[in-house]
Amino acid sequence: MEKLTATDLTKLVESVFPSSTDDKKLGILVDIPRDPGDDNSDWKTRRQIAEDWYLALKDNAQGLGLEAVNLLAYGDVGNNNADLPSHGFQITENLPQTAEGLDQAGENISFEDIFKQHQLFMAPTEYSTTAPLKNAAKKYGFRAATMPGFAPSMIPALRIDYNEVFRRVSILKEKLDPAQWAEVLFQVDEDQEFKMFFDLRFRKAHLSPGRFPDKSVAGNLPSGETYIVPYEGEKGEATRTEGTLPVQIDSDVLLFTIDKNRAIDVVPFNTENEGKFLDEERDHLRREPAYGNMAELGFGVLADFGLTPINEILLDEKLGFHVAFGRSDHFGGIVGPGDFSSPKEVIHLDRIYIPATQPRIQVKTIIIGTESSETETIMENGKYLIF
Repeated sequence: MEKLTATDLTKLVESVFPSSTDDKKLGILVDIPRDPGDDNSDWKTRRQIAEDWYLALKDNAQGLGLEAVNLLAYGDVGNNNADLPSHGFQITENLPQTAEGLDQAGENISFEDIFKQHQLFMAPTEYSTTAPLKNAAKKYGFRAATMPGFAPSMIPALRIDYNEVFRRVSILKEKLDPAQWAEVLFQVDEDQEFKMFFDLRFRKAHLSPGRFPDKSVAGNLPSGETYIVPYEGEKGEATRTEGTLPVQIDSDVLLFTIDKNRAIDVVPFNTENEGKFLDEERDHLRREPAYGNMAELGFGVLADFGLTPINEILLDEKLGFHVAFGRSDHFGGIVGPGDFSSPKEVIHLDRIYIPATQPRIQVKTIIIGTESSETETIMENGKYLIF
């Protein structure tokens, strides 16, 4: 298993979190299975990585200008981007295999106190903490690198030129900020075309460049994307987002009907052969209408650096263009946990449009425009035209 050395880790922390005199403590945040039946080998490896990073960094806290590095754990929340529990544990012994053992492994501490006491976080978790940490960072002023699904296979993505990554995602933000709309033309099986119109009024784009120099900011690591939330209608004007969004799940292609920024129906692309996931998706939309919210347009850039998918959203979404369903409040939208039936149902799910993840679907063009009819094609045949 490829590992980061203590020197690698020190350089990584220094790069990700440019030094501030206010920084006192770094927390390594990790989730522990509540149900042993939910555990898996990748999760076990990730917990070991968190413990290894803690042990390597705590002995060099002073070299990083910090008073302490702490290992912090909590029982898992069961879904990506669901809210964190009220309490966690500062670990003083070895990490337990299940959440039942947390009481014996460390000190029970409220997340409010955890957030007040730590100025920096790295969170290699099973379930994404991006949404709750983004919201908490704004309140408590810390900086956080969220690393859901982190695996040893992602280590090469921590060694790329993040100055060039920053240049590219900055160009994308410059293009998206003034844009009022985006039109995406998809092609399925090199045959049929489907069009989506995304309303980008009243929104600004966000950078995820893998560096967090400013307080009150949380984001993914590894990173390399610019993202924007389509307008969701909260300004009193109806959102104009509409069209047909094709999504390949396994080998099947489903067509989601989008109206007023929500998926309201789904049908198979090929009615004879592609119904395997249809009932599941229809039921999800019926049970949780908020799941159908168009929550994000993401523009990842890491494929140009030679990186390939590893079947983990944390890295894979940064490789190219993606569209997310569900929660958006952590990105500046309005759909949050209260719009779902329970905390376990809260979801933010990315669909990634690159050949390795959805080979039957190609992004033919992405055109952005303003109300004054100025337009620009920023992607053609899956390749950016602006770098």
